[in-house]
Amino acid sequence: MPTLKQGRKAAGWLVAVVLLTSGCAAFDSGFADAGGPGASYEQAYSDHEPLHVTGYPSIGSLLVIQQLVWDIADGRTDSLRKLATSDSTATEARKTAENWIKGYGTGARGKVTGDFYDSGSERQVVVLYFHNSHQVQEFTVRLDGDPGSENWRVLMKSPGLKDATHAPTWAPKTPGATGSRTSTD
Repeated sequence: MPTLKQGRKAAGWLVAVVLLTSGCAAFDSGFADAGGPGASYEQAYSDHEPLHVTGYPSIGSLLVIQQLVWDIADGRTDSLRKLATSDSTATEARKTAENWIKGYGTGARGKVTGDFYDSGSERQVVVLYFHNSHQVQEFTVRLDGDPGSENWRVLMKSPGLKDATHAPTWAPKTPGATGSRTSTD
């Protein structure tokens, strides 16, 4: 026969399980835009080629770049423009998103490698290599919003197609190769 002590222990474990699973759901809801309203990060991840990574991203810079690649691949202008830094105008963000989708949509649906430069504490330069289309593009991500919050956003101030899809001249031809730079170069 169970004792009172065993019952309390079982109740404690039940509470822990409920808190942990509801905590996971709360964490997961932060990625709801990945595949549409109510979609999970896991579902969005399974629907896309995983992002290959070199360098040292922070959790926030990695997640925002992964979201950027998925939105480009899926042609989701509205979701993509919501990733813009606060100093990008609504028009700049929309046009830049449209240009990135037009310029990199095909490549984003295949293998993509993100080469993360700098420390990733507040700002990070990320070079994306779209392997299937043989394209390379530099993106700048940074913390944006309330001080102390982890709101990583993408600089989206390239409303012209040529500017939005211009390959960086400084980036190595292959991810992780020599020739990489830091923000102090």
